[in-house]
Amino acid sequence: MSRTTVLSSASIIIACLCAAPAVAQIFEGDAVLLSQRPAEVRPALMVMGSGHLANNNRDVVNIQHRDILGPDRQAQIEEVVAALAAWRPTRIAVEVKSGDQAELDQRYADYRAGRLELTANEIDQFGLRLAARLGHDRLYAVDWNDMPPGEIADYDWNSQAYEGDNLARFRALRSPDRARDAQQMVDGMAIGDWLAAINAPDYLLRQHRVYHDYALLGLEGANWVGAWHGRNLKIFANITRLAASPDERVLVIYGSGHAFLLNRFASESGAFAVQDASDWLSQENPGPH
Repeated sequence: MSRTTVLSSASIIIACLCAAPAVAQIFEGDAVLLSQRPAEVRPALMVMGSGHLANNNRDVVNIQHRDILGPDRQAQIEEVVAALAAWRPTRIAVEVKSGDQAELDQRYADYRAGRLELTANEIDQFGLRLAARLGHDRLYAVDWNDMPPGEIADYDWNSQAYEGDNLARFRALRSPDRARDAQQMVDGMAIGDWLAAINAPDYLLRQHRVYHDYALLGLEGANWVGAWHGRNLKIFANITRLAASPDERVLVIYGSGHAFLLNRFASESGAFAVQDASDWLSQENPGPH
């Protein structure tokens, strides 16, 4: 067999592997690759990153949300729910561990039956309200937050924070200016405008970049950032399984730190047509623009 014949055969094989399957086959079977989805048949995805309104104080930088259950904030939240409803999501995914789906189902059923008073948690305030408004049968628990491989000490970047050159970086990372600026945004803006601001692509990128500094805090820092990426990949996989047809419009309500990676994975994988949440959230400019 000649060199020309071999190269020609290889080109045919590559062309067959790269060719997109017929549209009717895009969502049939586990073997269909996300990278083979033509743009025109990708389901829609919108990730709305939110601060943790119930002030659970489990983030690296914590801010306080005040008076979420008061009348002013409640009116603002209703406006956000109306704006999200205008996007017409077919499924709503929330930051609840996937193994706790039954508990989420019961909580939603109790809310719809009038047996549940909503807490300040963003899953209650945005997720349950929106699902009930749209008449959805359920919300979807898509979180994964178990222990990654290895020992806790393998991810303890704090243990390296005071070693040599790491100290200056650690102090900059934990500067009170970061929390102060975030707190001023929360205190000074209506909830819809604040959500629009923190979901803007440039803001998400700035917030995401800081993880690369944590990755420089020894092997433990790099391990921790790697585990963060791994967690979000698992969440992304759960979200992707919700989109069973090109007509799906999946809204993801999650902690804002996850939004950059979830948007990135959804876009670069070819799994979804990604919608910018900030386009829909501003009270001054609702809807895409």
